[in-house]
Amino acid sequence: MSQDSEYSEGDLRNTGMSLKHDREWDYELDRIVEAVEERDATKVGLQFPEGLKRRGPKVADDIRELVPDDVTVMLSGQPCYGACDLDTFLMKRTDVFVHFGHSPMKNTDKVIYVPLFSNVDVFPIMEESLSELADPDENPDVGLVTTAQHMNRFEEMKAWLDERGFEVHTRRGDDRLTHEGQVLGCNYASADIDADQVLYVGGGKFHPLGLAMEHPDKNVVIADPVNNVVTVADTEKFLKQRYASVHKAMDAEKWGVIFCTKIGQGRWEQAQEILDDNDDAYLITMDEVTPDRLRNFDMDAFVNTGCPRITTDDGPQFHKPMLTPGEYEIAVGNKPLEDLSFDTFHGTW
Repeated sequence: MSQDSEYSEGDLRNTGMSLKHDREWDYELDRIVEAVEERDATKVGLQFPEGLKRRGPKVADDIRELVPDDVTVMLSGQPCYGACDLDTFLMKRTDVFVHFGHSPMKNTDKVIYVPLFSNVDVFPIMEESLSELADPDENPDVGLVTTAQHMNRFEEMKAWLDERGFEVHTRRGDDRLTHEGQVLGCNYASADIDADQVLYVGGGKFHPLGLAMEHPDKNVVIADPVNNVVTVADTEKFLKQRYASVHKAMDAEKWGVIFCTKIGQGRWEQAQEILDDNDDAYLITMDEVTPDRLRNFDMDAFVNTGCPRITTDDGPQFHKPMLTPGEYEIAVGNKPLEDLSFDTFHGTW
């Protein structure tokens, strides 16, 4: 982490997701009200990601004006960082459950997903990004990826690049991804395309950093329309941090194996494999993995089988080394240090 900030570069509080610019969103209230009427609902649950929680009370007010007086609208206070991070407690206790800000990872009638597309104009920053992309006359092939917030402009982005002479390569990744060209903080399968440069249009550094780690042969250009900046993903600082954590863990004897109980983040088979191969490994189950919650466990190191961002974003904050499953294999000598790679999720739950 830099001395200028207490947060890592991937932390959403350092990006446009912190909503430094006031923006308007379509909360699709008609869909929610229609579901209330169809289900004769009396309880509605609303879940917002961290950067949008402050919008929750106003959305609840708007819904209450449109539904019968006997309908109770509840706001989830649970942390939420993705579509894999559903408040299942609230979901089971409401007739209508709405998850804002992310695309669905699984087809289900139990959850209404409202993606909240951004209204920020992406094309001025894409124009600036041309200075970091190869001249299309010399290398026309370019991959295009973005996040759920900008998927409403994806076809326009492709057409924009095409008009400037690029051969745009896109694909939908695996079942964890809803849209063609979409990337998540844990999945970059959409960038597995036949081009040695990729343009990422979106806020924050974590997604393109993970993309660059997952596809080290590609030049990843970041066009951030929220913070209005163009950069190139540089993994050197991140890799140094991860190498340091692995080295610290090489002398560990007692390992805490974290199994996250959140519905879309549990990797039981991976946790079980570690336990089967290591008599000094102990399974620790928890929903929210934080440094404070682990401080009282007498372990030499931890391996996290839950969301990769727990390790990469918050790793330096834990009192003992916190590794990904792949890093664990290196620390215990099962794999060479050169095999260090980014931890990703594939498939759905």
